[in-house]
Amino acid sequence: MARVSLVPQNKQFFRLLERASDNAVGISRQLVRLLDAFPSNGTNLREIKELEHEGDRLTREVVDLLNRTFVTPFDRDDIYLLASAIDDVCDHVDEAAGNIVGYGVEQIRPKAKEQAQVILRSAEKLHEAVSRLEGFKDSSSQLHALRDLEDEGDRLNRTAVSELFTSGEDPIGVIRWKDIHEQLEEAVDACENAADVLEAILVKNR
Repeated sequence: MARVSLVPQNKQFFRLLERASDNAVGISRQLVRLLDAFPSNGTNLREIKELEHEGDRLTREVVDLLNRTFVTPFDRDDIYLLASAIDDVCDHVDEAAGNIVGYGVEQIRPKAKEQAQVILRSAEKLHEAVSRLEGFKDSSSQLHALRDLEDEGDRLNRTAVSELFTSGEDPIGVIRWKDIHEQLEEAVDACENAADVLEAILVKNR
C-alpha cells in the first residue's frame, strides 16, 4: 500500500532561501564591479546598498513564514540559521564597500580585487548548494569548493596584510586597508559558515 504523507512540505522556504543566496551572488558581483570601476562607483555602491536591504527583507520573510508555519520541511532552527548566514554575506560585502568609499581610499589595492573575486565565486557555489537543498540533494562538491575558497581567502588576506605593512604607506592608510581586507575576508568566512549550516541540514535529513 502506498504511503501517504500527512506532512505538508512548504516549498516557500526553499524558494526564499534560493532567492536569498541569489541575492548574495548579486551583491558580490556588484562589489567586483565597484572595485573594477573605482572611483566611478556611485551606481555600484547604490546597488550594493539596495541588495543589502533586499537581503534583510528576505530574512524577515523567512522569519515571518516560520512564525506562520506549524510544520516546516526541515528543522526550523536550521532554516533560520541558514537564512541568517546568507544574510551575513550581504552585510559584510555592504560594510566593506561602505568602508572603501567612506575611508577616502584613492586607489584599490590588487589583493582587494582578488578577494572580491573569491567572494563572488564563494557566493556562486553557495547558491548552487542552496538550490540543491530541496529534496536534500548531494551538494558535497559545492561545499568542498566553498572550503577551498575559504582557504584561498585566508591566504589572500594574510598576504594582503603582510604586503600592507611593508608597503611604506602612511599609518592611517595601513589601518584603513587592514580593516577593509579583513572585512572582505569576513564575507568569505560567512559563505563557509553557511556551508557548515547546509552540511548539518543534509546530515540530519539523509
